[in-house]
Amino acid sequence: MNKIDGASLNLETINIDKIKELFPNVCTEGKIDFDKLRIVLGDEVENKIEKFQFTWSGKSSTIKLAQSPSTGTLISSKEDSKNWDTTENLYIEGDNLEVLKQLQKTYYGKIKMIYIDPPYNTGGDFVYKDDFTDNIKNYKEQTQQTTRANPETNGRYHTDWLNMMYSRLMLAKNLLSNDGVIFISIDDNENHNLKNICNEIFGENNFIATIVWERAFSPVNTKKHFSTNHDYAYCYSKNIGITTNNGLKRGEETSERYQNLDNDIRGPWTSGDLSVGPAVQSNIYEITTPNGRKVFPPSGYSWRLNPDRYNEYLYDNRIWFGNDGGNVPRIKRFLSEVKIGITPMTVWRYTDVGHSQDAQQSLKSLFDGKAYFDYPKSVELIKRMIHLYTEGNSIVLDFFSGSSTTAHAVMQLNAEDGGNRKFIMVQLPELTDESSEAYKAGYKNICEIGKERIRRAGEQIKQELIDKKNKAGLLDDNIVDPDSFDNGFKVFKLESTNIIPWDGTIKLDETTIFTQLEVIKDDRSDIDVLYEIMLKYGVFDKPTQEIKINGKTMYSVSLGYLIVCLDNNITLDDVKEIGKLKPHNVIFKESGFANDNDKINATYTLEKLGVEEIKSI
Repeated sequence: MNKIDGASLNLETINIDKIKELFPNVCTEGKIDFDKLRIVLGDEVENKIEKFQFTWSGKSSTIKLAQSPSTGTLISSKEDSKNWDTTENLYIEGDNLEVLKQLQKTYYGKIKMIYIDPPYNTGGDFVYKDDFTDNIKNYKEQTQQTTRANPETNGRYHTDWLNMMYSRLMLAKNLLSNDGVIFISIDDNENHNLKNICNEIFGENNFIATIVWERAFSPVNTKKHFSTNHDYAYCYSKNIGITTNNGLKRGEETSERYQNLDNDIRGPWTSGDLSVGPAVQSNIYEITTPNGRKVFPPSGYSWRLNPDRYNEYLYDNRIWFGNDGGNVPRIKRFLSEVKIGITPMTVWRYTDVGHSQDAQQSLKSLFDGKAYFDYPKSVELIKRMIHLYTEGNSIVLDFFSGSSTTAHAVMQLNAEDGGNRKFIMVQLPELTDESSEAYKAGYKNICEIGKERIRRAGEQIKQELIDKKNKAGLLDDNIVDPDSFDNGFKVFKLESTNIIPWDGTIKLDETTIFTQLEVIKDDRSDIDVLYEIMLKYGVFDKPTQEIKINGKTMYSVSLGYLIVCLDNNITLDDVKEIGKLKPHNVIFKESGFANDNDKINATYTLEKLGVEEIKSI
């Protein structure tokens, strides 16, 4: 019976396997022959001493850190969650570097959209300090600190920020679906460095746009030169060739321009000029209107259509001459043929998506007039991003989630269009300052504020749906059913592994090795271990069910795909009953069997019953 690998996804191995799959001829005894690889790649290899590159101290170590597996885990916190049994949303407390590693096996290539609002490196905000030897221990130490600024006087001012961002964006790219996108908010302090990072990680060809958000509407007169009233948001695709933009919703006033003056069976239409300048000589010709009037295009103009094309449009009833048939001809454009969404522009006015003061006031209203965040993002801003690039069942990730604006925006959009988008929020539990309003109100860290914001916003949105339903009547299918609306979330917290042999910080001497019977740490539960196994197997997003077999407690994951048995004194009868459930995989606890012979018999029995993989912890 083989043991489970206790580490997260090994990205180095995956990358090497991809090279081997593409170029099997460059493999020598299981390793990559780079001399052969250079020959295969031909002219695409840059071998000049002087070449364009973007680098800094620690970059190679940061790349290696991103690709190294994590031995941590995510511990469930059911009491801190909302609607645990039904919700598909996640809120994860922890260092986002380690959390992103933990999510790789389950969510690799599944996230449709990522939005992040990282520290802007303004000098006073926090920049993560990663530890290359033990990042889980480092994370716990950081969460007990109250000041973690990155002042400009620091000799590694830009370097520390670059190291923080590069590793996290590398992992984020893996999680994006092939047609997925990422939005990253930033200001002038690091926007040039962020653009360079994104060009490397996502590819210059996958750059979509730089959005300018008008976050303020009045000048700050204390500024010496300019009062900055905008932020940026970079948008990149995983694969721009297959990424689609849904477009902005057309307002009612836009649709009202479409009428059906001649009862055309193709439905409402509007009309546009048939003439255009500058003139094209071949498109200047006489047109006779239905009432006999003869018209030419205005001086310096020609018709948009050549004579043959005009006759095709005329035959297809796409030319409009007015109600009396004597007006200058115009081209009919049908609403049914118009692109559903309007192509968005790159400057987003505060009148369309709100500004920072709107966002702050909106958040204050949720918390009874108390201001716990200085610069939250606007819900309308994030909602527009989500609308542009997601569908009904998309997953949206924010790994610098702060006040949880992204979660709020996901729920709001689902309530408006009936979508079933899921959110994953990740946030370091940074301590609140003891002099702050948040601390005085009982919120000891940012995560406590973020989770409470989701609870309050979710209840507010649900109540709005109930009110709409009551007002419109139960038969109005255009309003989302409040009872099926998901405003819950499961809370998980980053921790060291639950399994003693997987914890590299625990030193086992010769005596301990031979006397250690229990592999699960004393302060951890079977549920904790269950979710760690699900992480390692890449089924963290699947439903679970507690089942009883011969009086013993076991867990069925993904409708019986995986059976996890963490009970003791496992007998052959227990094993046979497990086999009858026809699982694909079965996991036991190593110490759950009385002896090695029982383990061997269990493996043999399950294999005979068709179980493909049997492992232990």
